[in-house]
Amino acid sequence: MKTFILAGGLGTRLSEETILRPKPMVEIGGHPMLWHIMSIYAHHGFEEFAVALGYKGEMIKDYFLRFHTMQSDLTIDLSSGTSSLHDGVHPHWKIHLMDTGHETQTGGRVKRLGRILEADRTFMLTYGDGVANVNIRTLLDFHRSHGKLATVTAVRPPARFGGLVMDGDQVVSFAEKPQMGEGWINGGFFVLDRRVLDYIDGDEMPFESRPMERLTQEGQLMAFRHDGFWQPMDTLREKGYLEDLWASGRAPWKVWA
Repeated sequence: MKTFILAGGLGTRLSEETILRPKPMVEIGGHPMLWHIMSIYAHHGFEEFAVALGYKGEMIKDYFLRFHTMQSDLTIDLSSGTSSLHDGVHPHWKIHLMDTGHETQTGGRVKRLGRILEADRTFMLTYGDGVANVNIRTLLDFHRSHGKLATVTAVRPPARFGGLVMDGDQVVSFAEKPQMGEGWINGGFFVLDRRVLDYIDGDEMPFESRPMERLTQEGQLMAFRHDGFWQPMDTLREKGYLEDLWASGRAPWKVWA
């Protein structure tokens, strides 16, 4: 099963870092946020990714092109000009790096990634700037149990994120970034049926607006409640918080060995 990761936005709220690199390439503990997110999914057995590139996407391509070399010891014979790699630890990941445009909205990026689904009926989707200790296997089991088209992971941080009102596990109201509110909000970590792509009209459509609203109105959006750790990286303060957790050895999202 493929996991889509949105990594093409400008990251304006973290401009101190993103003026130089895309937000998913901002490092926590010496590793890009994108690597942390992939490591969460890979721990649960999901190792094929499609990354939606946009702003400074060439930096993400360069990182993965050089990944094998940079994660290995290297022996160079200057007399012959040959080199060899050894003693590296390399994940068994397959990564599709796909240009989805600089100005494309989140829905448009998802729609563009959809062309690689082939026979896949279900795929996962998340944002490239947040980590959590979500049990991805349990999330997928929940999605398969209810038979609806879409599952969003519901979390409980600040009210500046998209608010969810639920009846049991069914989402009955979705409001992106309300001015005031409390309770459950959109934490990403979606599981989606490929038919959700039909709810997206084009590049200009944010996934969090009309597509999510329509799924809600039609009773096709369910919420997987996650009471554990979830943290976005939108500001320098949030980046510092994640760095401190990693440095202390208490990073809750580090579920892998």
